[in-house]
Amino acid sequence: MIKQTEILLAACTRGFHLITNEVMSQIEPLPSEGLLHLFIKHTSAGLAINENADPSVRVDFEGFFNRLVPEGLPFLTHTIEGSDDMPAHVKAVLSGASVTIPISGSKLNLGTWQGIYLCEFRNYGGRRKLVATVYF
Repeated sequence: MIKQTEILLAACTRGFHLITNEVMSQIEPLPSEGLLHLFIKHTSAGLAINENADPSVRVDFEGFFNRLVPEGLPFLTHTIEGSDDMPAHVKAVLSGASVTIPISGSKLNLGTWQGIYLCEFRNYGGRRKLVATVYF
């Protein structure tokens, strides 16, 4: 069986944000076994799974991505939506638009130090929409 829910996240500032609890609060109880697939419906933000304990990891990710794809590159042509827009699209391709997590014992089977990230690459991205699909 498949159960699908659209999730509306709170607006986040630019950066990497743990959204595991926010996602779980907006979906029905999980089955005993299965898969949770999350897909972000935007082209300037991404999803990832990484460190859920030390906030400095999220700060370092932001610094790394900004060095890798800085704003104001002179060869960019898609600039009408602001200097952060095209770099946000590139960063979103690098981070990815979806994650899949196993469900075991009616819980996400994440590692001890893993959490779900919203990778917000726009200065003012607004509320982001996810599609949560549970396969069981």
